[in-house]
Amino acid sequence: MSLSHGRSHPLVLIAKWYEKLFGRLSDYNLCVTDAMKKDLWLNFKIKAVTLYDKPASYFKETPLDLQHNLYMKLAKDYEPFRPRAARGSAGPSAFTERDGSSGAVLKARPRPALLISSTSWTEDEDFSVLLRALEDYERFIKEGAKLPALVCVITGKGPLKDYYNGLIQKLDLKHVQICTPWLEAEDYPLLLGSADLGVCLHKSSSGLDLPMKVVDMFGCCLPVCAIHFECLHELVKHNENGLIFRDSQELAEQLKMLFLDFPAREGKLHRFRENLRASRQLRWEQSWDQVVLPLLGNKE
Repeated sequence: MSLSHGRSHPLVLIAKWYEKLFGRLSDYNLCVTDAMKKDLWLNFKIKAVTLYDKPASYFKETPLDLQHNLYMKLAKDYEPFRPRAARGSAGPSAFTERDGSSGAVLKARPRPALLISSTSWTEDEDFSVLLRALEDYERFIKEGAKLPALVCVITGKGPLKDYYNGLIQKLDLKHVQICTPWLEAEDYPLLLGSADLGVCLHKSSSGLDLPMKVVDMFGCCLPVCAIHFECLHELVKHNENGLIFRDSQELAEQLKMLFLDFPAREGKLHRFRENLRASRQLRWEQSWDQVVLPLLGNKE
């Protein structure tokens, strides 16, 4: 509210007074990070319990058959999902192909890497950071780095989408393709579960909450490169389930390192995904049952 109206706006001041007063009077308060929990106590003497956001159960890795169906559906409208060249098998996409004799779906070889980001296309996220990193990635390939072609999908819609689409159209990229689709609700988790790497450019306006898009990516066991802000470490564990970067140059170097010799089943990208699989993270319903239900049960 203060971002849109200013900190001294009467509505902002009333809301702050209201939250401060009733936060102290309540029996229990929930917040989404330990950083927010500490801030509430230090500034308002409000006690809170941390309830981290967790992914819904439908955010999970996508089976290869469903990946192929999704790619073929998207290929009707978006050129980056179409095959680069005919490979002699039935129904190929840029990433998958169906064997003509067995009907089994296989990953295309060679295939591009699939990079995904999501946004509401507002000033909260500076997508020029990603675009500059992709230009550097293109340069790495031209200089001889053994990197795959890259398809970068940026989902969502919002006020700055046309502005960034204009910037994208001006880029001179041969090995990187960018598309900005608006996905149907059921297709978004399928695409997350099919991607090779996620990128998050969200910066918390308060510095006290975490990007839900990364929560959903982790639910799909999708490693992430995320831009740094103060409490991000509570979600993204650098060099464990993803990487944290501060500018476009650092992001470009991370993309180069993660996709070197892609799609070999070794290296950090594969290790990050295995770590996410092994973590067996809680889903929203389980987290609620573990954190909130005991509070309600203890209240007489």
